[in-house]
Amino acid sequence: MAAFIDRVVLHVSGGTGGHGCVSIKREKFKPLGGPDGAAGGHGGDVILRVDAQTTTLLSYHHSPHRHAGNGEGGKGDLRPGRNGETLVLPVPEGTVVKTRDGEILADLIGDGTEFVIASGGMGGLGNAGLSSQKRKAPGFALLGTPGGSAEVVLELKSVADVALVGYPSAGKSSLIAALSAARPKIADYPFTTLVPNLGVVQAGEIRYTVADVPGLIPGASEGRGLGLEFLRHVERCAALVHVLDCAALEADRDPVTDLDIISAELDAYEVDSSFAGADGQIIPLNERPRLIALNKVDMPDGRDMAEFVRPELEKRGYRVFEVSAMTREGLRELSFAMAELVTEARAKIEAAPLPVPVEVLRTRVSKRAGFVIRKEERNLEPLYRVIGEKPERWILQTDFRNDEAVGYLADRLAKLGVENQLYKLGAKPGDAVVIGSETDAVVFDWEPTMAAGAELLGSRRGQDVRLEEYGARPSRDEKKALHEERKGAKASARAELEAERKAGIWTESVNYKHEQPKSGE
Repeated sequence: MAAFIDRVVLHVSGGTGGHGCVSIKREKFKPLGGPDGAAGGHGGDVILRVDAQTTTLLSYHHSPHRHAGNGEGGKGDLRPGRNGETLVLPVPEGTVVKTRDGEILADLIGDGTEFVIASGGMGGLGNAGLSSQKRKAPGFALLGTPGGSAEVVLELKSVADVALVGYPSAGKSSLIAALSAARPKIADYPFTTLVPNLGVVQAGEIRYTVADVPGLIPGASEGRGLGLEFLRHVERCAALVHVLDCAALEADRDPVTDLDIISAELDAYEVDSSFAGADGQIIPLNERPRLIALNKVDMPDGRDMAEFVRPELEKRGYRVFEVSAMTREGLRELSFAMAELVTEARAKIEAAPLPVPVEVLRTRVSKRAGFVIRKEERNLEPLYRVIGEKPERWILQTDFRNDEAVGYLADRLAKLGVENQLYKLGAKPGDAVVIGSETDAVVFDWEPTMAAGAELLGSRRGQDVRLEEYGARPSRDEKKALHEERKGAKASARAELEAERKAGIWTESVNYKHEQPKSGE
């Protein structure tokens, strides 16, 4: 028998996009027919989909790491790579997707509902897609980007209209078996039911679902006795039915005390914010409509106990029903009473106005810029960090082993306005510039004198003469040393010529022109 798992931690990642292809068309009588490298395929997405045939998260408990298919690389002759296969993960209805910090990402209700949990990476363009009138035969292609990754918590919360709550062995499983076609495990010892059971009840023309929530004990709201796992399945229910055992064998228990203890646990439990009403208000469990079912009235002293506590419960404002799952006494009245509560709850949902979407205002500057540069400090030296979706994606797409690809990246950043923004922030040549996230960051030594437009420089395929010039350009210290060396060589030459003149080899001093008086003196 498959185990029931209602909470798992899932690690997913989308497929990596395929790399673009660098290819030149070569045919007979056409040795250079132009670039024909195609783009790589996109990586596959990871999608959660509600499946009516799935009732547990067991498969993700045993295999929590899932990865979508990678995109295929592009090929020559303009043959694009295939897209990666999308990975569809079936989940039961009522699955809530959360982050590890508890932030709700999706609440999956309804058969076929989908949620993209991790997107696939983009495929890189081939050199055919990068060609232009000025750059007719690019010697590089863009790389495919990695797919998105996520670590989420999947929580299964039963989708039911009414929840049966009560102490262990109060008879909840017997009641749901008598009211519906559900056949839960029933035995004469506590905690027989370890997983929620669902049953469909027909009361006249009203059809609704009842959940048999495993027994609660004192401290359940704090996690005692798997209380948190049990209470999670009560959150979606519109109404509660307290099943009280009128034939309990323990001397220190009675139906009223059981009701007070369970009510205190329901009060202490904080309902998830994803189950707010149409008006955005969260209804606590104890403020929802509730009924009292005094169970086991067929047992010895069971009816006497029910008649004894009934006035006290009715005085508190509860509707009380004396029932017996064994003889089916009072079950019809209880089922119609639950149907009334379900009908009222459904009417409120239908009559509730649709929420008005709140308009999100964004500044035009940030939208137009597309990036932000933050000035930092590292080892007492200035560092400029470029943050933005486009620059970070371009870094992932660049093959840094290819000089032409690096030059193309410089052109894209300059066109985006990164160079001008660095000037405004006071960046100086040689300052460190970081682009990308912490894990994929690339550090540059900024050189603002680099001219843009690699296609205008006549570079060979795969090379960029700007980078060659930049690599051969002497530093300031090297220029100073070279200047001093030249000055020393000139002074040495003058001294040698002057010595030769004094020796009679020359009749004119090498400093003759400098020693002549200026005009007007």
